[in-house]
Amino acid sequence: MAEYVLGTHDEELWRLGLQHQVWRAQATALWETAGFGPGQTLLDIGCGPGFCTRDLAWVAGISGRVIAVDESPRYIDFVNNTPTGVGAAPIEAHLGDVQALDLPDECLDGAYARWVFCFVRHPDKVIEGVHRALKPGGRLVIQDYVHYLAMGLSPAGPALDRVAAAVRQSWALSGGDCNIGRRLPHLLTERGFRIDHLEPKVRVGTPGTLLWEWPTTFFRIFVPTLVKMGLLTQEEHRAFTEEWEQRSLDPQSRFYTPIVVDIVATKLD
Repeated sequence: MAEYVLGTHDEELWRLGLQHQVWRAQATALWETAGFGPGQTLLDIGCGPGFCTRDLAWVAGISGRVIAVDESPRYIDFVNNTPTGVGAAPIEAHLGDVQALDLPDECLDGAYARWVFCFVRHPDKVIEGVHRALKPGGRLVIQDYVHYLAMGLSPAGPALDRVAAAVRQSWALSGGDCNIGRRLPHLLTERGFRIDHLEPKVRVGTPGTLLWEWPTTFFRIFVPTLVKMGLLTQEEHRAFTEEWEQRSLDPQSRFYTPIVVDIVATKLD
């Protein structure tokens, strides 16, 4: 299995925790739309350190069950060693490739993936594995990018535009597609799902908010990696750092997130 392009080091683990706090309300609202609830068996696809996994365990409740799958041994260890608390469903965390899910047929009531499909080389294989493991009528919930380069700054940030393009290149080099949301509806319907809910989302953050801190931490960690990969020059790095610092000091600045698509798809009989 390929190494997660953003890494599994301490700072990335911390960033994922912050990211979950920023997007938690959107995730739980979509789970409610999908009908996730007590007593169900739910799958967290590409669970990472398990921040969504533990929330899903509370949704499924003590009578339910949550399965988590990720390719990182470190993240699976983190999931297994982080308690959920009394009243939550038991969690079974498995090391594995989500493009080759090894689960019993029709064992799941629901499955969830956030920013997983944009990183995998074979999204169709993920969908096929989930389809096989879902019960008829089971729901697959996805949140992923539909237009990554739609991110932007106000006032305009040309250095940010260059960084966003380099991020897109870096994901493509490992087989990812940061506009995967455009392809997902067709991939899902072609493989036996019905699209019940599809909604694009853009959020706007200002300096000093958690939504502004989300890209700040990502850029701090990943922009130096883009330089090492030869996708950005040192001068472009410096120009971006100066631009972002200037915008961060201006309370009138705005950061527009990439367009994210929320999808709820049902497995047909």
